[in-house]
Amino acid sequence: MTQPPPIPPEYPEPTGGPAHPGAAQVPQDRPPVPGPRQPHIPPQAPPYPQPPQYPTAAAQPPPYPTGPQPPQYPSAPRFQPPYPDPQATAVPPHPHHIDTAHRGRVHVSSRQRHTDATAFGSLLLHLPNFLCSLVVVGLVSLIFGDLGLLVILAWLASGALVFHRPTESALARHLLRLRYPTPQERATLEPVWREVTARAGVEGRAYELWVEDSDSLNAVAAAGHIVGVTSFALNRLPNGELAAVMAHELGHHVGGHAWSGLLGHWYALPGRIAWRLLRAVTGFLFHVSRAFSCIGVAFFGLCAGGIALATISTLYGLPLLLLGMPYALAAVGRRSELRADRHAAALGFAPMLAAVLEKLHQQEQAQEQARLAAAGQGGGARMKETAASRLLSSHPDYHTRLHHLQEYLQPAR
Repeated sequence: MTQPPPIPPEYPEPTGGPAHPGAAQVPQDRPPVPGPRQPHIPPQAPPYPQPPQYPTAAAQPPPYPTGPQPPQYPSAPRFQPPYPDPQATAVPPHPHHIDTAHRGRVHVSSRQRHTDATAFGSLLLHLPNFLCSLVVVGLVSLIFGDLGLLVILAWLASGALVFHRPTESALARHLLRLRYPTPQERATLEPVWREVTARAGVEGRAYELWVEDSDSLNAVAAAGHIVGVTSFALNRLPNGELAAVMAHELGHHVGGHAWSGLLGHWYALPGRIAWRLLRAVTGFLFHVSRAFSCIGVAFFGLCAGGIALATISTLYGLPLLLLGMPYALAAVGRRSELRADRHAAALGFAPMLAAVLEKLHQQEQAQEQARLAAAGQGGGARMKETAASRLLSSHPDYHTRLHHLQEYLQPAR
């Protein structure tokens, strides 16, 4: 017969301390309830006391006295319309503005330069000046004795300095009054120059960009690698018109006008200096002869005429050609300007170049009126000055240049 499992002893309730204030008080004399023993549940912590409730304020303020109410305007819509597109309201670009973004691959022509008819004509017209300069250098070389031949050879070889980069920089800085562009000016010039040279198929890095501080609209192509623009053209022209000006100067370089003109001027320099000295000495002797009344003037005239006649006969009439050289060189210069205009127009800058010519014409008219007003000249003197300047001008007039651009300004059919 099996024994029942022993019943675990009952543990007495803890006594001794006062019970938790939140626990239920069980009387000690209550008889135990028969049945299985319930697990011990720890007493719950008392809730924290709630803060006192203050009385609330009045929900609505007392109404103001009633009176005539203002008219009720319609309220704005809850959702505002979208803001206008900045691209749609932006100021449209100038009509002569061109896009100078990167083109990618650029075709560079194998023939970067050539010598056209005007360049050859300039060299031929400078030949008499060159011969006169050679005579002057030969006379000066007699002073050096046996080294005279070396002096002549050194002068003949000095023409190569025209294409020497440091010499070009010195000429640009001291003779033409040019300077290197600032970083801001270079940021404006270089994109335009890349666009011009890309259209022409020319290596743009072979040239140097210079700036002249001037308030006139002008540009210059000098020596073999110099392209200069004025600060007025840089800051006041749209980039399309600035590109037209630079394309015109590139036409002078491509056609050989710049180097041929500078080379002829360089070899004519000794003759020019000798001519100025001769004029100064002749003028001094003339003033001295006037002190001896009419007889002195007649004697001076006979001496000067005899020397001139002997010189002309000895040099086979070459000095007579020198009298017409300025007019012939001016005519060749005008022809070279028209060729440079055609070069710029062929690159697509004909409308921009026409606008530049219009601004240049207006600027020249304003300067001429200001000069005549300051001098107080009459109508006859004005006509005489205009005729003389037209014969010796190296640039054609505005109407002639615009006439030669008409074939590029007409719309394509």
